[in-house]
Amino acid sequence: MLQNYITIAWRNLLRRKVYAALNIVGLAVGLTFFCLIGSYVWGEYQVNQSLRNADRQCLIQSRWKQENMGMDITSLAPIGPALRATYPQLVANYYRFHGVSATLSKGANHFRESMQIGDSTLLTMYGFRLLQGNPRTALAAPNAIVLTATKAQKLFGRADVLNQLVTIETPQGGKQELLVTGVLDELPPNSVSNLLAEANEVFLSPGSLASFGADLTVWANPYIVNYIELQPGVTPQDLVKPMAQLIATNAPAELAQNLTAYVTPLTDYYLQSNNGLVHKMIVTLSLVAVFILLMAVVNFVNLATGSSAVRLREIGVRKALGGLRQQLTAQFLIEAMVLTGLAAVLAVGLYVALRPVFDQVVGKPLPALSALPWRYGWLLPVLVLLVGALAGSYPALYLSAYSSVDSLKGKSRSESVLFRRGLVTLQFAIAVFVFVGAVVVSRQVTFFFNTDLGFKKEAVLTVSSLPRNWSPEGVARMEAARDRFARLPGIQAASLSYEIPNGNVGNSANLFPEGRDSTQAVSVKLMTTDEQYAQTYQITLKGGRYFHQGRAGSDSTSVVLNEASIKTLGYPTTEAALGQAVRMQGDPRRYTIRGVVQNFHVGTLHKAIDPLAIVHLQSRPLYRFFSFRLATGNPRPTIDRMEQTWREQFPDAPFDYAFMDQTLAKLYKTELQMEKAAYVATALALLIVLLGVAGLVSLSVARRTKEVGIRKVLGASVPGIVVLFLNEYVWMLLLANLLAWPVAYWAVSGWLADYAYHTPIGWQPFVGVALLLALITAILIGLQVVKTALVNPIKSLRTE
Repeated sequence: MLQNYITIAWRNLLRRKVYAALNIVGLAVGLTFFCLIGSYVWGEYQVNQSLRNADRQCLIQSRWKQENMGMDITSLAPIGPALRATYPQLVANYYRFHGVSATLSKGANHFRESMQIGDSTLLTMYGFRLLQGNPRTALAAPNAIVLTATKAQKLFGRADVLNQLVTIETPQGGKQELLVTGVLDELPPNSVSNLLAEANEVFLSPGSLASFGADLTVWANPYIVNYIELQPGVTPQDLVKPMAQLIATNAPAELAQNLTAYVTPLTDYYLQSNNGLVHKMIVTLSLVAVFILLMAVVNFVNLATGSSAVRLREIGVRKALGGLRQQLTAQFLIEAMVLTGLAAVLAVGLYVALRPVFDQVVGKPLPALSALPWRYGWLLPVLVLLVGALAGSYPALYLSAYSSVDSLKGKSRSESVLFRRGLVTLQFAIAVFVFVGAVVVSRQVTFFFNTDLGFKKEAVLTVSSLPRNWSPEGVARMEAARDRFARLPGIQAASLSYEIPNGNVGNSANLFPEGRDSTQAVSVKLMTTDEQYAQTYQITLKGGRYFHQGRAGSDSTSVVLNEASIKTLGYPTTEAALGQAVRMQGDPRRYTIRGVVQNFHVGTLHKAIDPLAIVHLQSRPLYRFFSFRLATGNPRPTIDRMEQTWREQFPDAPFDYAFMDQTLAKLYKTELQMEKAAYVATALALLIVLLGVAGLVSLSVARRTKEVGIRKVLGASVPGIVVLFLNEYVWMLLLANLLAWPVAYWAVSGWLADYAYHTPIGWQPFVGVALLLALITAILIGLQVVKTALVNPIKSLRTE
């Protein structure tokens, strides 16, 4: 019996090739997108799962009463080992690191690398696989370095580099030689080596800390990343009181009063990080994938019920010859399964073809089908059965319920028309919802790059690979190099600083006016720049001057504040603040407010602009970046001159540069990915809904060919006939927009609420999407109807 059902189903599909093709393509598109998104979601949930004892690995995070006092991903330096020593029944192990960037050299190869200087427990705690070396001793020696095979190949030209020497340039210890004690296999996605913006593939032993000016033993250092491994059966909640006790006992009073430490399991951290954007993207794309697959199923139901008139006589004859309803139901369900199976085969091919393209959309490689665990192999057949049953159940039950008399007369039910129109309206509503969301996401991304940031990012080039020597002599050398670069043709201004406005201003200070109680100090972000910084970034001065710019001398005890700091400190006006003395907690020096700059963004637009204090390099001899404002026009000749001068000035350092536009784009990586994904989803949603409309219009035109001929004989024009068919869809489009707009407004409002600065929603996205969708639909319908309307009426009237 089953073989007969399959044979009949196959013949019916061949007999109705156009509708079969529409259904197969629609279902294949829906299944492909669903599988791609499913693969992406699976990959996101695999992050951190490969770590040894992954369910017990945690990150200690910080919650500050005054946000600028510290970072959320770092904590007090000694808290990890203190927990292990004091509460061994709770904590099994710990790992801490201080993130740095330094130049590694081997012979003529010089590369700037982001790296971790951390505890020797790294390899044994997380189970990272060493290709060479002993994981228990690799990071024990004071001059040890462990790197991945990829970095070894880059630096040495080969991966077999155990016990080889490399040279590292440190800001306080000068050039030092390190011994390669381990070569790592490729690191899986995790929140240890990938915690910061740049992935770490180079790891140094604690012996290098002093050369970088770091100390992991002082409780006053809140900028160290701390991981812990819990004992079996221990929960993060069990550490709340122990951490509070350690902080209250050991930390300085100002830190203890403002800090609450909490533990986040690494299995949860990745999804919650970056303001929860990863989790939101997973949820959003998953819902869109379900919607698109649902739209494909709706297409199947619509086309099946819409073409029911073609099969009514077949149903009547089979019933008259003794066919049972359950046999008819089984027949139609088998047809749906066969069609869905063909769509699944096509979807597998589309997955393979489109996976590289989708990699670019989501910003990371998706696994090949062969790379997915075999235990998930049952999911695709189950998905096919589920989709086939969902798509075929209503048509099967609907068509098999016809009476023999009505079927033989070819009499269709009026309620089927209303049902089909309801389904088409639902499709249009989903398409409008997805399209409006894509437009709003795109407008917000455009807002990121077009809004006034308080500085001019255009034509600013930054160099991050400076040799770092933070002695007064080292700073003087860099200032001399800055001045030499500033004299090159094509460079309008040059600056030396520790920070640039790239979202990585992590230092802070507690500032208070002289004469006031220091316990009422205001927490501010702290930047270190030279006197040329404001000119290079074209930051507007609201009053005073930017250190000693344009004057001789120095400004080691001057400070420049932004407008937010002036307001927070209680000064009524900019003029009232200029010349006032302020102090920083823990710093014996007396600073004078020399200038006030307008508020400018040093981070993303997710958060409001914080109070900011800027001190001079002579006050804090720290630097990391050159910033250059280039003249307008072709920058290539200027960059070539800069690179030549760089090699003369710093022959042992790479020339790593980036334009500020590119740097800022990295801050909104998730939003840019969401924008791409939103437009891909919109294109697919439109494709599916238009495939459905095309099929239904084709059916409608086929059934009404005689009507078209009669209308033409009676004088109807071609435009009039087109409008007649369009009227069927006008009300569906209007209702779809009325249904989709409130839901879309609620969704995009909630999404934009996560940004302190965002584009206004306005009416334009809603009306624009409605008009565009109406235009596309009208063109699609018009093309099909015009073809029939232009046929000779005599030929139309003879159509059977």
